[in-house]
Amino acid sequence: MPVPEPSALPPFRRARPAMHDVVVDGTSEPAAPVTRRALRQARDAETPMATPAIFRPPPPPLVYADPHPVPLIPGRERRRSPARHARVRRFARLAPVVAIAAASSLVLGSASIVTAAMAPAPAPIVAESPREVPTFDVTIQAPSTLMGPVLGPTAGSTGTVPAAGAVDDPCSLPAVTDALATGDEAAVIAAMDGPDGFRAKVATGLAPCVRLDDPARTWVVVDKLRPYTPVDYAPAELAAPASVPNVYGEVLRTDAAAALTALADGARAAGAGELGLGSGFRSYATQAANYEGHVATKGLEQADLVSARPGHSEHQSGLAADVVPCADVCGTIDDLAASPQGAWVAEHAWEYGWIVRYEEGATSETGFLPEPWHLRYVGPELARAYHEGGWHSLEAFFGLPEAPHYDG
Repeated sequence: MPVPEPSALPPFRRARPAMHDVVVDGTSEPAAPVTRRALRQARDAETPMATPAIFRPPPPPLVYADPHPVPLIPGRERRRSPARHARVRRFARLAPVVAIAAASSLVLGSASIVTAAMAPAPAPIVAESPREVPTFDVTIQAPSTLMGPVLGPTAGSTGTVPAAGAVDDPCSLPAVTDALATGDEAAVIAAMDGPDGFRAKVATGLAPCVRLDDPARTWVVVDKLRPYTPVDYAPAELAAPASVPNVYGEVLRTDAAAALTALADGARAAGAGELGLGSGFRSYATQAANYEGHVATKGLEQADLVSARPGHSEHQSGLAADVVPCADVCGTIDDLAASPQGAWVAEHAWEYGWIVRYEEGATSETGFLPEPWHLRYVGPELARAYHEGGWHSLEAFFGLPEAPHYDG
């Protein structure tokens, strides 16, 4: 049976290539196989393509009638599986699409690789260690305890920490307000947790009702930066200390005069000798004359180291006493330091409410050269806290600025 030419085949039908013998002129010859290439050429000759085959949809397959159909068994149908070349052809039709997708993937992948190469390396991820849940001490401490270490004495001293139990506003306590109204300074100090608590509250500003510029109080602080208000202040009551040698008839404030009498009695009883009063209260006018005399003999700079300007002298408060050693006669203030009385005063004056106001090594705080004879009455409670705390100036004791020079 002759094999029909591709052009004679019905359109859109294609058969499997036949390899059976063909009788030509009575002679049996093997037929040339109908290959896919031959069929493709025949199809392209009949339907010229305006565009490349890769960009047009594939035509429907051509199916040819099998010249040797396989007989079917009666009553039983046989399902024919598609020819192997048909599956290959379907892949061939998809090959261009796959090629384009692969090319696109390569281009995009290359760009990603280049971008990744140019980008900085990411920071290494460091795993955080599990955080511990913080714990807090909820113990409530009094303000005086918290402030104690901060308000300690100056270098070289051994100040103590005030006791706990204070309140944030001690000036609101009835015991404090009543004691201030009556002038009972010992009761004020006791109501503020004793002398250490009192000092801490005043130094930190927690007790504004305690005025350190009030000249009527024994805790008043007068120095080169803190003059009196009014500048010509004078105490209301003055008296001469009893049983104390007093060459010039000096007087002190009544409470200070009684305390000096007790101090002199104590020195006498201890066998240290007799103490006398060399200088006590000085009015504003008296201090002005005294200061002018020092300026005239020493000059302004040296005078400011040994004498206070009027309105800045502790003697004007009536709470300062210059003591001298006495035997048959009384000596001068310059004789005290080397005398037995001077040694006893330095060690025991605090027991009677007195402190040595201008100590050696404290000139930068007080503005004056050492004066071992210059005693200042602050009362027994504060004198004890001053001594036991290792303080060396009232400026440091109350947390005030140092006063080595005058303003202007």
